[in-house]
Order: sequence, then structure tokens, then C-alpha cells
Amino acid sequence: MRVVITGCAGFIGSHLSERLVGEGWHVTGIDALTSYYDPAEKRANLAGLVNEPRFDFIRADLVSAPLANLLADAPLVVHLAAQPGVRRSFGDGFDQYVHDNILATQRLLEAAAEADCPRVVYASSSSVYGEAAAFPCREESTPTRPRSPYGVTKWTCEKLAEIYRGLGLEAVGLRFFTVYGPRQRPDMAVRRLCETAAGGPAFRLTGDGTQSRDFTYVADAVDATVRALTAAEPARVLNIGGGQEASMNEIVTLLEAIGGEPIALRRGGSQIGDVQRTGADTTLARRQLGWVPTVRLDDGLSATLDWVRDRRAAGVQLVAAAS
Repeated sequence: MRVVITGCAGFIGSHLSERLVGEGWHVTGIDALTSYYDPAEKRANLAGLVNEPRFDFIRADLVSAPLANLLADAPLVVHLAAQPGVRRSFGDGFDQYVHDNILATQRLLEAAAEADCPRVVYASSSSVYGEAAAFPCREESTPTRPRSPYGVTKWTCEKLAEIYRGLGLEAVGLRFFTVYGPRQRPDMAVRRLCETAAGGPAFRLTGDGTQSRDFTYVADAVDATVRALTAAEPARVLNIGGGQEASMNEIVTLLEAIGGEPIALRRGGSQIGDVQRTGADTTLARRQLGWVPTVRLDDGLSATLDWVRDRRAAGVQLVAAAS
């Protein structure tokens, strides 16, 4: 069976590519290798697939790529490519988000519909909920009120998917909640905390540290994605959350216990577009996909810290990232 994965060199995309290839799928991976963070990290993410005969890599921008040719045999599609990050979506940087998130998604959905692809599973985000009034967030009853231009682009992608569902394309959106683990982007909090714990510069903790997130380990996010590809009749959107909510202060304490040393912090300031809390009701995903997150938060943090330490031992240093 063939699947096209956009954003294949990214954090979730590379893990998903490895999982599906390991299960015997033929994967065509597409990635633009943008400069949001060092493309060398993305190339390293694909190192385990370089000599794999069931994996083909295409470097391309979805807005200009010949998608009709790539989808001609009507494969399944996982759409993970996007410009990430809340802070950078404000101001002039929004142009890139429109290009990479909205235009790219519309063009992919259009091409997939024309090619009669059986299903497109695409990455949405907990950012579509914004600052929810009640928890946990439920797909059909919690209002979507994004607080950042990034969140607006992910909400817009959901609306585009609804339009193409009306035209006969099976499009399933996964609202991921704070996915973390090895290969996480260098601008993300857990990755930066692990870099600090491994001897890197002090971590800048915005706010008072009481802001909390529903943390989801990458292997659990990948498992949900694989199940969404083949489930009988999944809903139009599904929450994918690890069910392990923790504040940033609690994450710091956990990593200090795992690493055996205090973590150097610089406190103060706030981050535009940030929300105080996220939390997912995953009843729908559990029922329709048979999916249950299995990785405990302490185990996931330990695996992430080990990955960072291994990279440092190999002489790979943290790429400068927004904090």
C-alpha cells in the first residue's frame, strides 16, 4: 500500500515515515526543507530511511509541486507539512503561514479530490480552541476561538477540509495537543529544557510557570495517525492528546529529577498568543480509532533527554532558536 506524507522530514513526519515503512508500506515523502529551523536537522531525521527501498523522498513546495503526478495512482495521504509556531505568525511573518498552511493545504486537498485519493489525514492543532472556557476540550461542543494567526491558519485548514469532504474527499483532521519527544523542533519548550538539562544555556520560562499543557508523546501521535488512515469511518476531526496535563513548573521538576541536576532558568516576560491551559477529551479517538496513549510523561521526558544527550555526545550542538 502506498501513502504520501507531506512534511516527512519534520518531527512527527519522520517518525511516521519510519513506522509505516517498517510495517511494509511504500512511502513517498515530500518536504520543502524550509529554514524555520536548520534543514540539517530535518535531513538527519531521515537518516534511517536513506537506503530504504520502500521510501522515496521528494524535496518540493506544495504550492508549486506537480501534485497531480504525485497523486496519480490515488494513494492515501498524510498532510503534516506546515509553518509551525505561534509567536512568529504575528506581524509580517504571517505571509509565510498563509503560503505554507492555507495555500498548500487547499492545493493538496484539491489535487487529492481530483485524483480520487481514498483519504487525507491532516494535522490540525489544539491551537484552534484558543483559551477554552471549560475543560477538557471536546471536538463538537468546545468553541474554536484561536488566539494567534497560526491558530487561525489551522482553523482555516479545517474549514477547507470540510468543503472538500462535501465534494466527496475523506478528510480527517487530527487536533494534536503538545506533541513532544526525540526530534522535537528546537524552538519547543520540552526540547529547549532538555538542551538546558544537557548543559546548554539557561531556559527562558515565560509567565509564572503555572501554564499547563496536555502532553502527547510522539509515538502515541504517530499511532493515532496510522489508525486514522485505516479506520472505517472516522469523524471529521479528532482530538489527539496524551491525557497527561502538567504545568511548565512541573515539567521542570520532572526533568530535574530525571537528569539529577537543577535546571538553570531565566524567568519573566510573556509570549504573545500563548494560552494558560490545554486539555483534550479523546473519547472520540479512543472509540473510533481504538487508540489509547501508552507512553507515560516521565518516560517520554526521559527518552527526549536521552536523545538530546546522545546528540551532544556526538558533537551536535543546539541550533539557536526562538525562546
